[in-house]
Parts: sequence; structure tokens; C-alpha cells
Amino acid sequence: MAGRYFDEWQVGDRIDHEIRRTVTETDNLLFSTMTHNPQPLHLDAEAARASEFGQILVNGTFTFALMVGLSVGDTSLGTLVANLGYDQLVMPKPVFIGDTMRATSEVAELRESRSRPTAGVVTFRHELLNQRDEVVCRCLRSALLHRRPA
Repeated sequence: MAGRYFDEWQVGDRIDHEIRRTVTETDNLLFSTMTHNPQPLHLDAEAARASEFGQILVNGTFTFALMVGLSVGDTSLGTLVANLGYDQLVMPKPVFIGDTMRATSEVAELRESRSRPTAGVVTFRHELLNQRDEVVCRCLRSALLHRRPA
């Protein structure tokens, strides 16, 4: 199991996730159509070319989902009870087809669960960076994690 239990985390723990992912046209097309997002900036090359971006803009919800997905193996794989919420989601730079993404995570907060003595809440600060080390997405994720079994 790759993820850590609640009791194995400390505030300030930081991970540079090893998995990287180059975003493809297929990723963007499938994600946009599967989620019924008809935004021309994501699907219409001519409309995108005429925009301020000059090219297809990758769907922001794909960008967010990729950031979280790249982090799961090192943070909560096998130890997650449930994700409780996401906060302060920002996308300061656009993502384009062909950009290569990497993620980092830092523990921002830990707290005991009031309702589940066998679990606790870890708040992760996730960041997604492109090949130029520009932050393209950032958020806080609150995850309810199991404690290490006795």
C-alpha cells in the first residue's frame, strides 16, 4: 500500500510526486465530451486559434482531476475513508495540449476526527506544475484517512 495512515503524517510533510503526465488532445477531448462540456475553447481548433490563447485550452476540470490523481498514490491510496472537500481552487496559468504536468503535495493541517476515532483529517495543499515549473493549478484537499490498525 502506497498511501500513509493519518498517524504517519506531520504538518509540513512535502512530497514531489514522481509520476509525470503529458496532456494529449485525446485526454482533453474525451474529458470534455464525457462531462458534457461543449466549450469551444476546448473542442474547436478554429475558435481556440481566434482566442487570446491562440490554441486549444485544456479543460480546467481535467487539470484539477489530474492534479489530484497524480497525488493519490503517495498520499491516500489504501488509507482513504473519503475525500471531504476541496477548497481554494485556483488555476493561475493555462494548460495546453502537449504540456507535461507534475504534482507536489504538502500537509497543511491535521485534526482528529470528532465522529470517527479510527480516522483523522489531513488537509493537503496540492500544486500542479508544467514543464516550465509554472503553477497551473492549486487547491487544498481535506481527506479523512484511517489510522494505522492496532
